[in-house]
Formats: sequence, structure tokens, C-alpha cells
Amino acid sequence: MRKPWRTLAICLFTAAILVGGSFGDDLLALSDDVKNNVRVYTELIEVAYQRYGEELTYKDLVYSSIHGMLRSLDPHTSFLTRESYDAMREKQQSSFYGLGIYVGLRNGRLTVITPIAGTPGHRMGLRAGDIIHAIDGAFTEGMSSDEAISKLKGPKDTQVQVTILRAGLDEPLELTITRAEIPQTTVQHAYLMTPDTGYLSVRDFSRSTGAEVARALARLREQGMKKLIFDLRGNGGGLLDQAIEVAAQFVPPEGKIVETRGRIRSSFQPYFASDTYDSLGLPLVVLVNSGSASASEIVAGAIQDHDVGIVVGEPTWGKGLVQTVYTLRSGGAGLAITTARYYTPSGRLIQRDYSSYWDYYTDYDATASAERLEEIKGDAEVFRTDLGRKVYGGGGITPDYLVSPEDLHQGLQKMLARSALFTFAVGAAERYGVKDANWRVDDRVVADLRELVLREKMLDEKELDEAFADEAALAYVRARLRFEIFNGEFGLDDGHRALAEVDSQIQAAFEYFDEADELLVRRAALDRPESGGEQKIAAGG
Repeated sequence: MRKPWRTLAICLFTAAILVGGSFGDDLLALSDDVKNNVRVYTELIEVAYQRYGEELTYKDLVYSSIHGMLRSLDPHTSFLTRESYDAMREKQQSSFYGLGIYVGLRNGRLTVITPIAGTPGHRMGLRAGDIIHAIDGAFTEGMSSDEAISKLKGPKDTQVQVTILRAGLDEPLELTITRAEIPQTTVQHAYLMTPDTGYLSVRDFSRSTGAEVARALARLREQGMKKLIFDLRGNGGGLLDQAIEVAAQFVPPEGKIVETRGRIRSSFQPYFASDTYDSLGLPLVVLVNSGSASASEIVAGAIQDHDVGIVVGEPTWGKGLVQTVYTLRSGGAGLAITTARYYTPSGRLIQRDYSSYWDYYTDYDATASAERLEEIKGDAEVFRTDLGRKVYGGGGITPDYLVSPEDLHQGLQKMLARSALFTFAVGAAERYGVKDANWRVDDRVVADLRELVLREKMLDEKELDEAFADEAALAYVRARLRFEIFNGEFGLDDGHRALAEVDSQIQAAFEYFDEADELLVRRAALDRPESGGEQKIAAGG
């Protein structure tokens, strides 16, 4: 077992030195300096393996040294094991084969959150609240969601045995389900929040995101959309080409979307909107937070720099390093290495400072205050949008308007952590005669929830009474119950629509549509050849 890991160590060390060019088929072609350092490295591996005071494997030593080497470069250059490399590539695809159910851990058990209409899981009658007790005979207790999902997925037309525990059934339900193709959509929600206000959220950027967004926008226009809330909160990024394709649906024709700059000449590359799509041309508010990173920052930055939308929320994460992924020949692993940095159209560097890894990962103020926002602006380099508005560099996208989410009452946080509302929602549609998404939570339902929470000892009576006495907390409870019930009965859009009523950032977005409309008017004047006067006015403000 020694030789494969020693070989992998040599290949990885060489790859890190030569990435961006040809690895070569023969290590003898390397320079003497490289060969000497490789010899030192492999000798160190051998000595550590033979002499260290505790049991080690070559894999332990090689992987640890890889991670240590890459950490000296930047936070996002990373070694991908075969498993993580395969998972990354699968995530970037537009479909997979499985059952078509959303699952999660509830009260420590793997639970069906909701089945997707038309998929094998839905056709076999899986319901929200079903506990997946076993998969192909392997009990799921103690199994992570990711582990379970990997077992539920598999080749097309193969079968998986699923054991279900369902409330009201005395015996487990044994199901044999045939896997089928499941579209892996990245548009989470696309619906009309009001008769003329569209809502669109994208969770990440994979192979199909640009086309998904285009279809969603066309459908919303047909339904009467006159303005749009575009939600990029929690979107950690993805594929650059898809970020460009999405941004092209909002920015002016042929407008610059992003530019990459790196150490070598070929890394200097501007990217522009193609003529495939017409720009939205409607009042637009983009929601971002500290979970918005990379590709989502590219899109938000392009929208902000070209003055086609107002950005609202919290400062984004600030991940602006371009990773190029190389497949390593040994072990099916990969190397994602930083080759350049992202800059917005106005010239802002998206990447946040990472000179201290500790500060980069632990000291980021995810819920920025107004004072913190002013501090960011005070320290940051100022750039100008197309219309002359001030925007700020130094890492991430600083929103035009800061809106932080409201803190949940402590008692309510405990109820959510113990899945009290989800547990209560299982079967609630039948108990309370929920027929459509107009149903509302009345005092009787709240009283029944209170009884369940106390009976199951999810919260003590004092904490529960304090939570229910808080007007905002009680409003959230009512909205969250509708969310949980509607997810299972009517679909994720109806569930989200219910919860959006108490989402402070979504509700705040409505306040900025007038300003977004004014921006569009000024933008249109700027784009007209005869609009010289407007350009002078804009540049001064």
C-alpha cells in the first residue's frame, strides 16, 4: 500500500508547482530544483511513517501535508478527494437519479420535508413528516443527511428499499422505489408575491441556472410582473459562465459583467453581456447577505455598478478568488487552485482581506449594524457606478441600504431547534381542514401547538408564555406554521409566500421600488445618444 500514496504525494507536489501549464508525463523532465525538493518531501514522508511514535498511514501524511501546503496560499485553494470531487461535479450538473424528495434531520431522525410533484417519491405516496427509518436495510439513525442522500441516489431505473415510519401506522411501511431522473433546479422560488411583484430566488449557480432564470422571468412577465425582488441571500456561488448568463438578463446590452485579473497575462479577461437576452427593464431590488458569495457577488455587483437595481440587505461574504479545477491523475482527486481575482465593472475587488485566516472565518460581522456599515464605507475605496453613484471596494458587495434580519425570540429559537412547529404541522392540514393557501392560523391552532410543546417538554411553561407574549414572535409562529403545512400540501412556493410575510428583508424590499424605478429612468436617459445633459447631472450625484 505504500507506493500509491508516495506516487500521489509526488504528483500533487508537482501539480501545485506547475498548475496552469503542462504537468508533463515524466518527472525527470522537471528542473533540478523541483526534483531536489520532491526528494526531500518524499524522504520526509518515509521517515515520518517509519519513526513517528504513533500509528500512521501514508494517506494521513500525504493528505495532511497537502492541506498544510495549500493553506499557505489562500483560503479557497483546496485539495478535493475523489469523493468531494465527484460530489462537486454532480452538484454542477442539471439533474441526477433519485427519488425526488427533500429530506432533513428533525428531532435527530431523517425526515421527509416534502416530496417533489411528479417524482418517484411523490408517486409512491411519501409524505411530509415521514421518517426514513432504513435505506436498503441500513438504519438511518445517526446517519447524516448527506450520507442518506448519497444512498437514495443511484443509477437510472435501479431500485432502492426504503423503510418508513409514519404517524398513525402501527407497523413500518416498506417501499421499493425505482430511481428516475430528478431535475436539479437552482431557482428555488419564482412566483408573484403581489399581483405585480415577482419574487425570484436562486440558491447557487450550476449548469442550468441561466436558462432556469430566463424561463422563470418569462413566466413571471406573462403573469403580470411589473417589478422584481431578486433574492441571492445564502447563495454561495458556483459556475462563472452561469453568473455571466444570469447577469446578462439584467445589465445593459454588451455591458461588462466582471473582469478577472491574475499573475499571468491570460488571466486578465473581461466578460460582457451577450445579446442572447433582453435586459429586464423593470424596477429591481436585489437581496444579499453574508452568505452571498462568489458568483452571486458577481451578479449583484454588476447590477449595482450598472444602476439597473437597488441592492438591499447586508454586506456579502467577499469571495472573489477565481478557482481553476484540475483533475489529478492519481486517485481521481482534484485541485481547485486560485488563478485570478474577480473585479466588478466599476473596478471593485470582490475578495475580502484574508491575511488572518482566523479573522476571515470567525470574525466576520454577519449581522452588520448601521454603524458597521458606515465603518465599512469610511475605510473602503470609493468607486462610481455608471450614473455616478458611490459604491465601495475592499471586499464583497456593500448594499445600497442595510437591512438586517430580526432576531428571533430565544424561546422560539429553541422551539425551531427541537422541530416543534414541523412536528405539529404533520397531519395538521387534515386536522384543521386546510383546503388552500388562504388558510390562516387562529387562536385554537396556537393553543393546540402550546399544548404539544408542553406535553413533549420542548419548552417549559414560563419560556413558552414569554415567547407567545411577544407580538413579533407570535406572528412568526403563525407564519411558520403555515409555511410548514403549505410545503407539504401545496408546494414550496406557497410555503415560502407564507413565511415571506414575516421576513423583514423581503418586506423592506418593497420600500425601494420607487428608487429602483427612478434609476431605470436615469439609466435609459444615459443610454440615449442625445442624453448628454443627463450624463452630466448623474456624474455629479
